[in-house]
Amino acid sequence: MNKVPDLSTKESEILQNNKLIEMYRKMLEIRYFEEELFYLFLQGTMSGTMHQYTGEEAIAVGICANLRKDDFVLSTHRGHGHCIAKGAPLDKTMAELFGRKTGLCKGFGGSMHLVDVSVGFLGANGIVGANIPIAAGVGLSNKFRKTDQVVACFFGDGASNTGAFHEGINLAAIWRLPVIFVCENNLYAVSTHVSKVMLIKDIASRSSAYGIPGIVVDGNDVIAVYEAAHEAVERARGGKGPTLIECKTYRHKGHSRFESSKYRSKEEIKEWLKKDPIPRFKEKLIEMKVLTREEAGNIEKEVTDAVKDAVKFAEASQLPSQSDVLKYVYA
Repeated sequence: MNKVPDLSTKESEILQNNKLIEMYRKMLEIRYFEEELFYLFLQGTMSGTMHQYTGEEAIAVGICANLRKDDFVLSTHRGHGHCIAKGAPLDKTMAELFGRKTGLCKGFGGSMHLVDVSVGFLGANGIVGANIPIAAGVGLSNKFRKTDQVVACFFGDGASNTGAFHEGINLAAIWRLPVIFVCENNLYAVSTHVSKVMLIKDIASRSSAYGIPGIVVDGNDVIAVYEAAHEAVERARGGKGPTLIECKTYRHKGHSRFESSKYRSKEEIKEWLKKDPIPRFKEKLIEMKVLTREEAGNIEKEVTDAVKDAVKFAEASQLPSQSDVLKYVYA
């Protein structure tokens, strides 16, 4: 993808505007998808549990807007946003969460194991930090096959304190693998604040231990994330190895499903809601005259309708049959 041009210039204006509008649309798709899930679970329409990405949309979109379809993404237990940002269709993603045969994994994966290889989304992972060494393995495969494909690996602040974090990034560094490690620092590992488990201010500063670049970015500013990722992707494609990007952000909901988040003060939540990445980006686009309020409203309606259609598609789809239970189990 081309880097977003200097916002003060007119060069490549049509390309720039289309790119920005598509990023806004994709952020809305994630937000409305997650909000619909909340009500589906609340109503008992959908069973199980989920981890919502609400509030962190700028990160998935800013990173994935730099990736090609044949590039790869490895995700976390909070993976719906990454999946949609990489290009997975809303209807099949929704159907998977309903456990239906038309889902991305034919109804057998569910929320924490979404996969869509057709768009390079290699999967969400229910084990914290487990995707980090896997990303190094995918990057090694790219290197052996002599492609210029890159891997984006998302993980939270809690995962940065696991052994897998050190092992995966260290291997990627010494072998100069084409991986972009993206830490979504939303301040809490379940209910534990980062200040209780690390003395450093920035997780990105750990990059110095591996001899790779470390970047801290406002994770609620999609343009800032996009530009940081652009530089990291160019570095990876050029054979110069990985980058660690730390995106400072905040999840609007609890850790999972209907958790009360009593460990967070109302004042803290209120302050972070003021930094909501979607209205922030919308106002920026209107200020830049990329969108009018009417056009933004039209996009919002289109996305709302698309999410409603995804729910209808999922509800109308069949459940897997009992005979399929062992069909995709390999020995």
